[in-house]
Amino acid sequence: MTRVFERPSEEAYAQWIRRVVRRSRQDGRSFISLFDSSVPEPVELLQETIAAGFSRPLTSRYTSAFSGGNPYVLDVVAARHGVPRDQVICTTGATGALALLYRALTRPGDHVLVETPGFDLFTDLAKAQHLSVTSFARTGERYEIDVDAVMEAAQPNTRLIVISNLHNPSGMLASPETLVALATAAEQRGIRVVVDEVYGDYADVAARPEPAACLAPNLITINSVTKIYGLATLRCGWIVAAPDIMASIRALSDRTEFGISNLSHAVAALVLENSAPFEAFSADMIAAARPVLERYYNRWQAEGLVEGQLPDAGCICFPRLAGIADSYSFSEWLAAEQQVIVAPGEYFDAPGHIRIGFGKEADQLEQGLMRLEAGLRTWRAGV
Repeated sequence: MTRVFERPSEEAYAQWIRRVVRRSRQDGRSFISLFDSSVPEPVELLQETIAAGFSRPLTSRYTSAFSGGNPYVLDVVAARHGVPRDQVICTTGATGALALLYRALTRPGDHVLVETPGFDLFTDLAKAQHLSVTSFARTGERYEIDVDAVMEAAQPNTRLIVISNLHNPSGMLASPETLVALATAAEQRGIRVVVDEVYGDYADVAARPEPAACLAPNLITINSVTKIYGLATLRCGWIVAAPDIMASIRALSDRTEFGISNLSHAVAALVLENSAPFEAFSADMIAAARPVLERYYNRWQAEGLVEGQLPDAGCICFPRLAGIADSYSFSEWLAAEQQVIVAPGEYFDAPGHIRIGFGKEADQLEQGLMRLEAGLRTWRAGV
């Protein structure tokens, strides 16, 4: 018989991942992580970048990030968005960006509307600021945004709507037309829309020609070097917003933000100024991995093991497991029995799904998907 695992009610996704990884390591077993939501860290490229920038003479990019961020990072981000530098502010990752936005643009008791399925930090960070949080559903196989439904879910005290694009966990793209329609409807109610675009650069430029902040004045972009470059270690993120919004953000940041690392953001500046090798690393990784995923996924669909579409871009997907409603128990069991870790849909408010991160070396991905397939067959057989 398959085993039921009880999910701790207060356990966040990050806590679950850490616990399962810790348990696997303590047991001395080798595991494959299909929970990663970025390409691997490009260690050799990072080493070369650091060696070149921090030999003698020391790079000029190693400078204070105290006043709004590393100036060279600000220049690159501003140029990519086609905005003045004063519409950009650096943060300690995209998580730091969202936390700063919640603090700067809301008051305790205000309402925030977040997408579901969605990243649990969107809600957790809002609740940490004593905000009221409810959700709206992204629907259909492509997890589309129904603007009318979103606005029906808004409340009189809604201050922010928070979405991701590409969508986390599905990897699906919301079109520029959808974002503009949402921004227009939200503006009529005095609501701002935060768009987490950490996966956005995986999308083809024809499908996503401009970042959200360039489409409407009440759209706010947050982004980082974590997902597209695999450089979570640098903890370099940023916010791009219209001048009136940025004034509130900067005022709070100047009072309270002291954690940005001069060192890591100097490295981020060097990466962003010479991003082509990092972009090639990411593109090559996905180009090699995607056919492996598609081969398994097509077989799983044909055999009725999974349902749902693969996204057109990115490094994550979010299939529904046919006949498995308790994806938390399945994921716990899979990690223990098959030594492969996937992200349970329960942590994205979508039981019965799993998020698979496929931005990996093709041979390792092959091994992980093989173990996942074996687990699906065994679980369904009730062994």
